[in-house]
Amino acid sequence: MPITPTFFPTVATVDLTALAHNLSQFRRILSSGCEVMAVVKANAYGHGAIETSRTLIRHGVTRLAVFSTEEGVALRQAGITVPIVVLGPVFQEQFGDLFVHRLTPVVSDPSVLMTLGRAAVSRGGSQPIHLKIETGMGRLGLTQKELVALIRSYNFPPSLRLEGFMTHLADADGSDPDATEEQLSRFNSALQVVLEGGFHVPLVHVSNSGGAVRFPSTHFSLVRPGIMLYGYHTLPDTVKTPDLRPVLSLKTCIAQLRTIQPGETVSYNRTFAAKCLTRIAVLPIGYAGGLSRHLSNRGWVLIRGQRAPVAGLVCMDMVMVDVTTIPGVAVGDEVVLIGQQENERITARDIAEWTGTISYEVLCAISPQIPRLYHSS
Repeated sequence: MPITPTFFPTVATVDLTALAHNLSQFRRILSSGCEVMAVVKANAYGHGAIETSRTLIRHGVTRLAVFSTEEGVALRQAGITVPIVVLGPVFQEQFGDLFVHRLTPVVSDPSVLMTLGRAAVSRGGSQPIHLKIETGMGRLGLTQKELVALIRSYNFPPSLRLEGFMTHLADADGSDPDATEEQLSRFNSALQVVLEGGFHVPLVHVSNSGGAVRFPSTHFSLVRPGIMLYGYHTLPDTVKTPDLRPVLSLKTCIAQLRTIQPGETVSYNRTFAAKCLTRIAVLPIGYAGGLSRHLSNRGWVLIRGQRAPVAGLVCMDMVMVDVTTIPGVAVGDEVVLIGQQENERITARDIAEWTGTISYEVLCAISPQIPRLYHSS
């Protein structure tokens, strides 16, 4: 019989009330008739896809988006029944899973469309798909030329049903809106080709979180919010954004305390040397848990309501911090890596600034081995 641990020194806590709040705030900016297809790929940006999806569904979300077939299958196996769109590429070997688990693929390549169409014939019925057009991202999607050839050749597989039509914005959070406006112009031209070809497309979607906020003209049938559901954005400070609350906090505790003499060093390669008598706290989390190695000698954590700097290189499973100026520190004290403690707060955005990345990466990097604890306040 498996033994379930009763204590975890490091946990990620997910505030489902904050998640519901962010969804409500995001909906306020949408045009009438435009609905949310919530993006829960990458384990819901590190928050836990299953519980996150269940909460979003309880608050009226009727459609989810994942990256891969495997992610979609995991949600189905957890009992989630709403439509699930697979945004990433699908391969012939995955068609069976698409059919069995009622997943809706996004098709970005004419050859995949034809192969999927032939496979769907043997299943009977009509397999829904979303067709993706490339408008400037330079990633997945049919070119305008490929789309025109497909539509005007009347060669669209009859075993497939064109449920959705989409593209992806490359620079919705950039300082210059011109590139996005150009993408929208290309998309509208492509959509016109599809409509003139006699297709009725009930689900048309373009925007991620930032695009939906900045460009109301992208509010077609759906928008695809991801990062804003989880409390963050990458829009310029000049753009008014919804009132968002970070959903995830990451905490650990002090495993050991030690005092080192002036000149003594901490961690690999001796990059931190004490300038005076220094108190060091050892924490049981490192880059294997999602704490970026780029935080070495530049990141901060919260202990007893004060900021403590990272001392030395972040190790695979541990990190050391300087607690010399924080009185009363003891083994077992709570340490906040993301979240609030007393009057101080560290966000994923702060960590992103310290490490030269974006909040998306900070959240997604948190290891799935770290337990997620869910609560509603």
